[in-house]
Amino acid sequence: MLDQTIADRLRATRGFVFDMDGTLVLGDKRNHGLNPLPGAIDLIDWLGRRQVPFTIFTNGTTRPPADYTEALRQVGFSLPDDVLLTPVSSAIALFQRRGYRRVMVLGGEGIRGPLRAAGIEPVAPQGRAKVDAVLVGWYREFTMETLEAAVHAVWDGASLFSASQALFFATADGRALGTSRAIAAMIRDLTGARVQNVGKPTLEALRCAGRRLGLKTPDLAVVGDDPLLEVPMAHAGHALAISVATGLAGKDAFDHLPSSKHPHLSLGGVDELLRLYKDL
Repeated sequence: MLDQTIADRLRATRGFVFDMDGTLVLGDKRNHGLNPLPGAIDLIDWLGRRQVPFTIFTNGTTRPPADYTEALRQVGFSLPDDVLLTPVSSAIALFQRRGYRRVMVLGGEGIRGPLRAAGIEPVAPQGRAKVDAVLVGWYREFTMETLEAAVHAVWDGASLFSASQALFFATADGRALGTSRAIAAMIRDLTGARVQNVGKPTLEALRCAGRRLGLKTPDLAVVGDDPLLEVPMAHAGHALAISVATGLAGKDAFDHLPSSKHPHLSLGGVDELLRLYKDL
């Protein structure tokens, strides 16, 4: 039976932040071939009909947010145009506050496009370009020449940012290795620079989601499969932390962690969340 305190918090939730891979869908390592997880389409439809605000925040940067939205629509999700957030969304907000104008991008159009649309010039990792920052995302095209360009940019004063410091993300074939953390680690090792994460589980990412929904972070519920991402982010912002076991987190995923880092609510999947929320 659902604990009354948690039931009251879920009932009082004003908006939801959903993870994508392992929570709503599973696909391949490039976020293609997406397949909805049980109950995911029904849950999103139900929230939409009742005008409950929600956003989907993925740490993936293989595509611009609008392309992720279209990919989800193609497999059956009914979504508003501005529903998707990526680490580039929170990076842009941070870069604009700091007045950054030129950013070296170790990634593809999933990073370059949103930066360009926000008035920030994406710079290719070549030679010794003068930039304000280096942003590392999904980049399997990484080479030694790329590394050299990024290292020189940091040596010349650019700040170093990573779209994700997660080791893995969930796919239909199991865990897939992310590139951001590995590449950023090489640059950090050579330069001694601090890697600033702009994706989950940072409070910056959760605040970005809250701003998109027009809500404060304690009014949110964060739903995800990764014990190192969504649950810590929820706790950092005093949001309701809901974990699902359809991706990276099994039933014992939190056993080795102190109770303060456990989810408030552990479910098998978002189909269970839909049933609970309907009952409330």
